[in-house]
Amino acid sequence: MPSLNEAVVLVTGANGGIGTHFVQQALARGAAKVYATARTPRTWDDDRIVPLTLDITDSESIAAAVATAPDVTVLINNAGALPPSASLLEVTETDIRANMETNFFGPVFLARAFAPVLTAKPQSVLVDMHSVASWYGFGGTYSASKAALWSDTNSLRLELAPLGVHVTGVHMGYVETRMAAHADGPKLQPAELVTKVYDAVEAGEYEVIGDELTAQVKAALSGPVEALYSEIRDTRAPLVAVEE
Repeated sequence: MPSLNEAVVLVTGANGGIGTHFVQQALARGAAKVYATARTPRTWDDDRIVPLTLDITDSESIAAAVATAPDVTVLINNAGALPPSASLLEVTETDIRANMETNFFGPVFLARAFAPVLTAKPQSVLVDMHSVASWYGFGGTYSASKAALWSDTNSLRLELAPLGVHVTGVHMGYVETRMAAHADGPKLQPAELVTKVYDAVEAGEYEVIGDELTAQVKAALSGPVEALYSEIRDTRAPLVAVEE
C-alpha cells in the first residue's frame, strides 16, 4: 500500500485552505519533504517545506518544477479556480478557456510531466481533486472542467497502474474555503477532507466520496437524467390533444 511515511509530496495550490492542510498533514504522517507550490509561494516555518513557484497553466513553469523536484513520490493536483459566472451562456469565451486551462489542462499536463518521475519510484501516488460538480452540472464551465478532469483521471489510472503509480480521485461538495464563501448550506472542513484523502491513499483506495451530497449524486447517476435534474421536468411543454 502507498504510504506518506518518508514520502516526498508536491502540492499545487498550497497557499489555499485545502492546500495548506495537504502540506501540514503530509508532514504529520511522516513525509520527508513537501513542495508547497503556488504562483506566488508563501513562506513556511518548517525546513521540510520547500516553497516552489508553479503556474500550472504555463508549460515552462511546469518543466522548471519537474527539474527542481525530481524526487517527488506523491503529486497532488489541488489547484483550481472558479469562473466569474456559473452560466455557460453568460460567461465570456476568454473565461471559459481560462477555467479549462486551470482545472483541466493544467493538472493533465502536470501529471504528464511528472509521470517519468513517479514511475521511477515504488508506490508513487497521483491525487486529482475533482468535485461533486464533475457529476452534477450546476456549475457551468466549472462543472465541465471538473468532469473532464474526472475522465482524465480514469484514463491516467489505467495507464499508470501497470507502471506502479496509484491514482486517487477526490469528489466532494462545498468546503469551508474562500472559494466557497459565497455558497450556503453544509460545508466540509478542509482538515476533514484532507484526512479522508490521505486515509484513502494509504488504504490503497481509488476514489474519495467526501460527503453525503456527493454520495447521493453518485448514486443518482444510474437513473434517468430528469431524476437528477428535476428542474428540467418543469420546463417541458405539456402535451396538447389535437382533434382530427
